[in-house]
Amino acid sequence: MHMNDLKERRQHAIAELIRGGSLGSQEELAERLAALGFAVTQATISRDLEQIGAVKVRRAGQSSYSLPDQLRAASGPHVGSVLRDFARSIETASNLVVIKTPPGSAHLVGVALDESGLSEIVGTICGDDTIFIACPSDSTSVGLATKLRAESGKLQ
Repeated sequence: MHMNDLKERRQHAIAELIRGGSLGSQEELAERLAALGFAVTQATISRDLEQIGAVKVRRAGQSSYSLPDQLRAASGPHVGSVLRDFARSIETASNLVVIKTPPGSAHLVGVALDESGLSEIVGTICGDDTIFIACPSDSTSVGLATKLRAESGKLQ
Protein backbone atom coordinates (compact mmCIF):
# COMPACT_ATOMS: atom_id res chain seq x y z
CA MET A 1 0.00 0.00 0.00
CA HIS A 2 1.19 3.48 -0.83
CA MET A 3 2.34 5.58 2.15
CA ASN A 4 -0.12 8.43 1.43
CA ASP A 5 -3.01 5.94 1.26
CA LEU A 6 -2.06 4.62 4.70
CA LYS A 7 -1.79 8.15 6.08
CA GLU A 8 -5.17 9.05 4.60
CA ARG A 9 -6.81 5.93 6.05
CA ARG A 10 -5.20 6.57 9.45
CA GLN A 11 -6.31 10.23 9.52
CA HIS A 12 -9.82 9.18 8.47
CA ALA A 13 -9.83 6.64 11.33
CA ILE A 14 -8.68 9.33 13.78
CA ALA A 15 -11.46 11.67 12.61
CA GLU A 16 -14.05 8.89 13.03
CA LEU A 17 -12.75 8.08 16.53
CA ILE A 18 -12.97 11.76 17.53
CA ARG A 19 -16.52 12.00 16.16
CA GLY A 20 -17.45 8.75 17.92
CA GLY A 21 -16.77 9.90 21.44
CA SER A 22 -14.56 11.64 23.91
CA LEU A 23 -10.88 10.95 23.40
CA GLY A 24 -9.03 12.61 26.25
CA SER A 25 -5.43 11.87 25.34
CA GLN A 26 -3.08 10.91 22.53
CA GLU A 27 -2.31 7.70 24.46
CA GLU A 28 -5.99 6.74 24.38
CA LEU A 29 -6.08 7.54 20.67
CA ALA A 30 -2.96 5.37 20.09
CA GLU A 31 -4.65 2.43 21.86
CA ARG A 32 -7.82 2.79 19.77
CA LEU A 33 -5.77 3.03 16.56
CA ALA A 34 -3.74 -0.05 17.54
CA ALA A 35 -7.01 -1.96 18.00
CA LEU A 36 -7.88 -0.95 14.43
CA GLY A 37 -4.53 -2.20 13.15
CA PHE A 38 -2.63 1.10 12.96
CA ALA A 39 0.73 1.00 14.74
CA VAL A 40 1.71 4.64 15.28
CA THR A 41 4.07 6.70 17.39
CA GLN A 42 3.00 9.63 19.55
CA ALA A 43 4.78 11.98 17.12
CA THR A 44 2.71 10.61 14.21
CA ILE A 45 -0.52 11.02 16.17
CA SER A 46 0.43 14.57 17.12
CA ARG A 47 1.17 15.43 13.47
CA ASP A 48 -2.06 13.76 12.26
CA LEU A 49 -4.15 15.67 14.82
CA GLU A 50 -2.59 18.93 13.68
CA GLN A 51 -3.10 18.13 9.98
CA ILE A 52 -6.79 17.30 10.40
CA GLY A 53 -7.28 20.42 12.54
CA ALA A 54 -8.24 18.61 15.75
CA VAL A 55 -8.05 20.72 18.89
CA LYS A 56 -8.38 19.84 22.55
CA VAL A 57 -11.34 21.50 24.25
CA ARG A 58 -12.51 21.51 27.86
CA ARG A 59 -16.16 21.09 28.67
CA ALA A 60 -17.51 20.51 32.16
CA GLY A 61 -14.01 19.82 33.45
CA GLN A 62 -13.27 17.13 30.83
CA SER A 63 -10.72 17.48 28.02
CA SER A 64 -11.39 15.88 24.67
CA TYR A 65 -10.50 16.35 21.01
CA SER A 66 -12.86 18.05 18.55
CA LEU A 67 -12.71 18.64 14.82
CA PRO A 68 -13.21 22.07 13.19
CA ASP A 69 -16.69 21.21 11.87
CA GLN A 70 -17.75 20.04 15.36
CA LEU A 71 -16.54 23.34 16.81
CA ARG A 72 -18.48 25.32 14.21
CA ALA A 73 -21.61 23.28 14.85
CA ALA A 74 -21.20 23.76 18.59
CA SER A 75 -20.64 27.50 18.36
CA GLY A 76 -22.88 28.55 15.47
CA PRO A 77 -23.87 32.19 15.86
CA HIS A 78 -23.87 31.91 19.67
CA VAL A 79 -20.77 33.93 20.51
CA GLY A 80 -22.27 34.73 23.90
CA SER A 81 -22.49 31.10 25.04
CA VAL A 82 -18.94 30.36 23.87
CA LEU A 83 -17.67 33.46 25.67
CA ARG A 84 -19.61 32.51 28.83
CA ASP A 85 -18.00 29.05 28.77
CA PHE A 86 -14.45 29.99 27.79
CA ALA A 87 -13.55 33.69 28.20
CA ARG A 88 -11.46 34.41 31.28
CA SER A 89 -10.77 38.06 30.39
CA ILE A 90 -11.52 40.54 27.61
CA GLU A 91 -9.14 43.52 27.36
CA THR A 92 -8.19 46.10 24.75
CA ALA A 93 -4.74 47.11 23.50
CA SER A 94 -4.87 49.87 20.92
CA ASN A 95 -6.97 48.54 18.01
CA LEU A 96 -6.90 44.96 19.38
CA VAL A 97 -9.27 43.10 21.65
CA VAL A 98 -7.42 40.40 23.60
CA ILE A 99 -9.40 37.47 25.01
CA LYS A 100 -7.80 34.99 27.44
CA THR A 101 -9.22 31.45 27.68
CA PRO A 102 -8.30 28.21 29.44
CA PRO A 103 -5.43 26.34 27.72
CA GLY A 104 -6.49 24.78 24.42
CA SER A 105 -9.74 26.75 24.11
CA ALA A 106 -8.75 29.84 22.11
CA HIS A 107 -9.47 28.19 18.74
CA LEU A 108 -13.04 27.38 19.76
CA VAL A 109 -13.73 31.02 20.66
CA GLY A 110 -11.89 32.24 17.55
CA VAL A 111 -14.05 30.12 15.24
CA ALA A 112 -17.23 31.48 16.87
CA LEU A 113 -15.95 35.05 16.47
CA ASP A 114 -14.90 34.49 12.85
CA GLU A 115 -18.34 33.13 11.99
CA SER A 116 -20.24 35.76 13.99
CA GLY A 117 -20.25 38.33 11.20
CA LEU A 118 -19.50 41.12 13.68
CA SER A 119 -18.60 44.13 11.53
CA GLU A 120 -16.04 45.37 14.08
CA ILE A 121 -13.81 42.32 13.47
CA VAL A 122 -11.20 42.71 10.74
CA GLY A 123 -9.58 39.36 11.65
CA THR A 124 -8.52 37.08 14.47
CA ILE A 125 -5.34 35.27 15.51
CA CYS A 126 -5.66 32.39 17.96
CA GLY A 127 -2.95 30.82 20.06
CA ASP A 128 -3.49 28.16 22.70
CA ASP A 129 -5.13 30.38 25.33
CA THR A 130 -5.22 33.86 23.75
CA ILE A 131 -7.15 35.44 20.88
CA PHE A 132 -6.17 38.73 19.23
CA ILE A 133 -9.05 40.41 17.43
CA ALA A 134 -7.99 43.15 15.02
CA CYS A 135 -10.39 46.10 14.75
CA PRO A 136 -10.26 49.05 12.33
CA SER A 137 -9.58 51.57 15.12
CA ASP A 138 -8.91 52.01 18.84
CA SER A 139 -12.46 53.23 19.47
CA THR A 140 -13.91 50.24 17.60
CA SER A 141 -11.91 47.84 19.78
CA VAL A 142 -13.24 49.50 22.96
CA GLY A 143 -16.81 49.19 21.67
CA LEU A 144 -16.33 45.57 20.63
CA ALA A 145 -14.75 44.65 23.99
CA THR A 146 -17.72 46.21 25.80
CA LYS A 147 -20.17 44.28 23.58
CA LEU A 148 -18.28 40.97 24.07
CA ARG A 149 -18.09 41.48 27.85
CA ALA A 150 -21.85 42.06 27.91
CA GLU A 151 -22.44 38.92 25.81
CA SER A 152 -20.21 36.87 28.10
CA GLY A 153 -22.57 37.79 30.91
CA LYS A 154 -19.93 37.89 33.62
CA LEU A 155 -16.91 40.00 32.72
CA GLN A 156 -16.85 43.73 33.40
